[in-house]
Amino acid sequence: MVSVDLALQLRSAGLRWAPARGDRFVLPGRGMDDDVFVLSDMTVEVHDFPGGSVIGFNGVTEWALDSVDQREALWIPAEDQLRRLLGGLFVRLESLPLDTGADAFEVTLRMPDGEQRFRAADPAHAYGEALLAVLLGVHARTA
Repeated sequence: MVSVDLALQLRSAGLRWAPARGDRFVLPGRGMDDDVFVLSDMTVEVHDFPGGSVIGFNGVTEWALDSVDQREALWIPAEDQLRRLLGGLFVRLESLPLDTGADAFEVTLRMPDGEQRFRAADPAHAYGEALLAVLLGVHARTA
């Protein structure tokens, strides 16, 4: 799972979220960054209103939060979602042993100027770093 910090960087770099069932999110800045919520038809749902989308906490009687504006929620994209967002740039994901005995994961992208690699201790984080580089590259070229 990507960290809240990386998710914030992805959002700042232009990653947009269309909430869907199964998506994970946090509510940063409320002292609940470690509480990961999952959109579900049974408990947490997205409600679209003319003024924007809100995330409704239906049936949660033990919590006083009824809904939050979608803009207050921070999407924590899953590994498969990040891979899909990379699209045709994605070449491969490799598990690489480190000298410490742990594994690292490396995502390789085929960029216009050649292959680029992004390494992290978690595969989702490696995908997230790769997507962040793509998003920042796109913004840098359009700015």
